[in-house]
Amino acid sequence: MKDKARIGEQVLKLEEKYKDSGQDLSAYLDGLLHQRYLTYWDYINLDTLLSLQQPRTYFPDEEIFIMYHQITELYFKLILHEQKQLVDDRSQNLDFFIQKAKRINSYYEALISSFGIMIKGMEREQFLQYRMALLPASGFQSAQFRMIEIYATPLENLVHHSRRNQFSVKNSVEELYSEIYWKKGATDLATGEKTLTLKQFEYRYTPRLIRIAKQVYSNTIYHKYQGLSQKKKDTKALIEALKTLDSNANINWPLMHMGAAHRHLANDKGEIEATGGTNWKEYLPPAFQNIIFFPELYSEQETSEWGKQWVDHMFNPDKK
Repeated sequence: MKDKARIGEQVLKLEEKYKDSGQDLSAYLDGLLHQRYLTYWDYINLDTLLSLQQPRTYFPDEEIFIMYHQITELYFKLILHEQKQLVDDRSQNLDFFIQKAKRINSYYEALISSFGIMIKGMEREQFLQYRMALLPASGFQSAQFRMIEIYATPLENLVHHSRRNQFSVKNSVEELYSEIYWKKGATDLATGEKTLTLKQFEYRYTPRLIRIAKQVYSNTIYHKYQGLSQKKKDTKALIEALKTLDSNANINWPLMHMGAAHRHLANDKGEIEATGGTNWKEYLPPAFQNIIFFPELYSEQETSEWGKQWVDHMFNPDKK
């Protein structure tokens, strides 16, 4: 009897729900009668997911390369999922802010800890062969990572360090975007010409990235932090979460890429170019880019030494 009464209550609630939306509950119940039982493989589109790896060569490790990049893009989507909620939130609730920042860090930490797959999980000899079939595609062309940066901090913080002091919030989104730091990473240092990798990326994504930058103008995660009361801004847990996010996105993640690049692209005869012609030795090192999402959180010394530990490790390995 209790079960029947409970079901009756649920039916009444459903009637009220669909009545409020102008829908007929009986039609939905008819649909439920004919609906198939849900399975795990259908729910996550497993067969489709497992069919998305399409190697261009016969080298077995290329499939590892593809899957890892696909996994990375899914984690980027998770990060963006949290960022969008933060940007859209109007409550300025401190607990909500901290929770979202910590979630973002958990996704970054999973990516960083798994990057050994790219460093040691593939045979260098295979990589150097199949990479030639991928030209001019490059991980540089990850639009989601560019979106993560745009949601995180104002564009003036993403201007190339050599030009950053010449730009400010007074400049238009288009002006700031034209000087964004990563464009230098796919530009020929000798001629100043854009690589095909960059040209492809700009053609496909520039309108979308500029649109997002305009949507979050004065409303990035950094702006959200600046808009908090001083008491909330001083909360230790929030500061730690945001500084960890900065380190994960702008130091630890690039460093893992540097490790993979050095393993696969550096040799005794010099450096091999990346597939997209990107200047990886100039583009990846955190100390060279000095990208900081939340500069207000750091002292002048911390800012000047951003990523310096990597430089000491690579160029002064004996330095104590």
